[in-house]
Amino acid sequence: QVQLVESGGGSVQSGGSLRLSCAASYSTACMGWFRQTPGKEREGVAGIGSDGSAHYEDSVKGRFTISRDNAKRTLYLQMNSLKPEDTAIYYCAASPYGGSCHVWARYYAWGQGTQVTVSS
Repeated sequence: QVQLVESGGGSVQSGGSLRLSCAASYSTACMGWFRQTPGKEREGVAGIGSDGSAHYEDSVKGRFTISRDNAKRTLYLQMNSLKPEDTAIYYCAASPYGGSCHVWARYYAWGQGTQVTVSS
């Protein structure tokens, strides 16, 4: 199973930016970012195919950008205009099912997560 290690989380004020990175032991057809807050289920935030096609959850469209460097086996999430409601643990995830990177239920591997805290 693919191994995933996230980095780049931290604390920022509302309106600020953060960039998350995820190092993968090997690339998969789809890679994505999820987030989870206490008492809630983990939710898909963004997914990207090996061809660069990206999908976003509605609340982050226009603010977050997902990208990947296949040669470096690294996934990124650039988060701009952050809001307090973006506060969560962010997880990197992988899926072998190309063409369905927007289908959050198909992601099967997870990193350990990185905390993002946005203060108002």
